Amino acid sequence: MDTIAVLGAGSGGAMTANLLRRKLDSDEAEVVVVDKSTEHFYQPSFYLIPFGYLEPDQSRDVDELLKPGVEFVHDAVTGVDPDEQTVALEAGEDLEYDYLVVATGHRLDPTATPGLLEAWQETDEVFPFYHYEAALELGEALEDFDGGTFLVTQPNTPIKCPGAPLKLTMLAEDYFRRQGIRDDVEVIMTRNAEHHFGVQPYRDKLYEIWNDRDIKFEENFSVEEIDPDAGVVRSADGEEISYDLYAPVTPQFGQEPITDNSPLTEGSDDGEYVTIDKHTCQHDEYDNVFALGDCENAPHSKTAAAARKQAHVVANNLPAVMNGRPMPKEYDGYAACPLLTEKGKALIAEFDYENSISAPVESKMNWIMDVNVLPSVYWDAWMKGYDPLP
Repeated sequence: MDTIAVLGAGSGGAMTANLLRRKLDSDEAEVVVVDKSTEHFYQPSFYLIPFGYLEPDQSRDVDELLKPGVEFVHDAVTGVDPDEQTVALEAGEDLEYDYLVVATGHRLDPTATPGLLEAWQETDEVFPFYHYEAALELGEALEDFDGGTFLVTQPNTPIKCPGAPLKLTMLAEDYFRRQGIRDDVEVIMTRNAEHHFGVQPYRDKLYEIWNDRDIKFEENFSVEEIDPDAGVVRSADGEEISYDLYAPVTPQFGQEPITDNSPLTEGSDDGEYVTIDKHTCQHDEYDNVFALGDCENAPHSKTAAAARKQAHVVANNLPAVMNGRPMPKEYDGYAACPLLTEKGKALIAEFDYENSISAPVESKMNWIMDVNVLPSVYWDAWMKGYDPLP
């Protein structure tokens, strides 16, 4: 019987493991998920929790998410040897596999920006909201905030959910209006790029919204360091922006056991991402290795919606490889980003490798779908391998 090792119990890993378990008989393969954490967070909640739009309880035990027949190994991966087909573990013996799915996600590194970790830990103004604890703390800080500069910055690395900084910025501006302090707050977001959102026609619609609401965007701002004593962020060009309340996006990278202790990322431009065929999700050198989600180098937006689509591709293509058949599924680059523009309004940005798909229209229904419906669908359907619209 074959062993399928799935590295990571995040969105892509858990969905893929459960889909594989549903598709394969128990005597065909054992499915083993490895993760150093026993807790799985609904990460799209991190920009909603600070405003009270979702309750703080947005995590589940990994054991509760995985279907019966999926084995969970609570351990840290320290390396992968695809030639020997083994996964090195921190506490346990090496895990031997026949097929491997890498879904290790992004590594958040607040030490990569000088001053960021110190500013978060030692002041009351800085909250890197991609961390669950900081999202909770930001909510508390917003309650006491009565004016000044509210700043959101993005790092000089790829990030998961690229729309999240924009959503937090717009929801914060809306929150200040509702609190009656908008005239006392300057709202600024920076990005080390020419535009705040990469895909048309959503970009122009967002510019229209931001101009109407006097939300400022600083383009081509490369965050160099944070000076918590002075309360400023400095760019590589020497520009400074002062802040009174600051929500930076933490720099993000590939997971070190994969980037440093395996050959799976060799050939990627920066050595951070597992190299795969962008359509089949199969590794470009090792036919028995697949990868999906934030950890691989396919040119798609790193969102849960993308991982969901890729999970179905991997769950169909891997069994085909097991049985010597052509791979039946291709990933078209689909990604989606619900862009919450204010309380009760959102537009849905959908796009693939070639085109934008949905119209840039704000509606209350989009808000309801993202805030009230999607969390239940995520936990009760997608994560458990049930998906009527794969």
